[in-house]
Amino acid sequence: MAVRTRLDPSVFRLPVEKIRSGYYSDQYFNLTKDLLEHDGRRPRVLMQVFQKRESVLGGIDEALAVLRECTGRCLPDGGFDAGWEHLEVHALHEGDRIAPWETVLTIEGDYSLFAHLETVYLGCLARRTLVMRNVDAVVRAARGKQILFFPARHDHWVVQTGDGWAAHVAGAIGVSTDAQASWWGGRGVGTVPHALIASYGGDTVAAARTFAARFAHEMNVTVLVDFENDSVRTAVEVAQALGDDLWGVRLDTSENMVDRALCDEPDQDAARAVNPLLVRKVRDALDGAAFPDVRIVASGGFTVDKITRFEDEAVPVDAYGVGSSLLRGSNDFTADIVRVDGRPLAKAGRREMPNPRLERVE
Repeated sequence: MAVRTRLDPSVFRLPVEKIRSGYYSDQYFNLTKDLLEHDGRRPRVLMQVFQKRESVLGGIDEALAVLRECTGRCLPDGGFDAGWEHLEVHALHEGDRIAPWETVLTIEGDYSLFAHLETVYLGCLARRTLVMRNVDAVVRAARGKQILFFPARHDHWVVQTGDGWAAHVAGAIGVSTDAQASWWGGRGVGTVPHALIASYGGDTVAAARTFAARFAHEMNVTVLVDFENDSVRTAVEVAQALGDDLWGVRLDTSENMVDRALCDEPDQDAARAVNPLLVRKVRDALDGAAFPDVRIVASGGFTVDKITRFEDEAVPVDAYGVGSSLLRGSNDFTADIVRVDGRPLAKAGRREMPNPRLERVE
């Protein structure tokens, strides 16, 4: 999974001037940098970065871009004296599996050159590693089945690009926006949405037929089939209407609803939302109508636990669309100075933790 070729800093489109000025930094780091420069103090430090859980490293190339582009000091005339060449930096790679307390990044050099950047590079690591770890978990739970990364609507648009890259490295087969796919030159993928079906008077077949006529030559057409809460019937009707233009149907029944095909089930709680019995009924109906190649995408509240349960029960899902659960949790990083001017020096409880896996970043 790890990506050994690092992304070029230009990919990230960093707001370089603002980062250099400390606009995104905790103010105490800005004040520290200001004081060190004013006092003429140039401690040569070893800064060590780690986190505290089993995880998958994301955001490291973005963090390195921040250091490469924004290390240095502002000049009185408004210019900037770049300082990257005065640092010695070692780092792991995007997608590396990391252990609790394992050092993922070291920065050695004049601390006054990069004191203002800690907030920003730790934030890059925290966000992207969170997404990467979560996507990796559902990919592993799905046991080789496709994961579609669908959380764009659950967070601010500005995070999409890096989140999509993290999901891609962690094994998601598709993302839903062009922004999420931009760092590797891909495109967003999607399904015939409920809004389009509503725009065609609630007629899923009409919406799907029109959609396929326009886009089937450039994408795999997948159709949501729960608009009328009758997924079994609608799936077969869409398959009959689209034929070879249909790649798959997507089940997305609300957690508060029971599909019509399950209205007679004795356990109505278990019959809610997208559940194993509903998937099996749709699969049986498609197979019975001679459409065994139409895939089933399951979405709506899927988590690692729910995917694991489906896989344990051998539910015939071909792909999972996963959204908000991929943004939950935390994966915070910490940076500590552990050596100053050649001698060990760290806060109580911290010490230098060399890592032979680290590679020099030129």
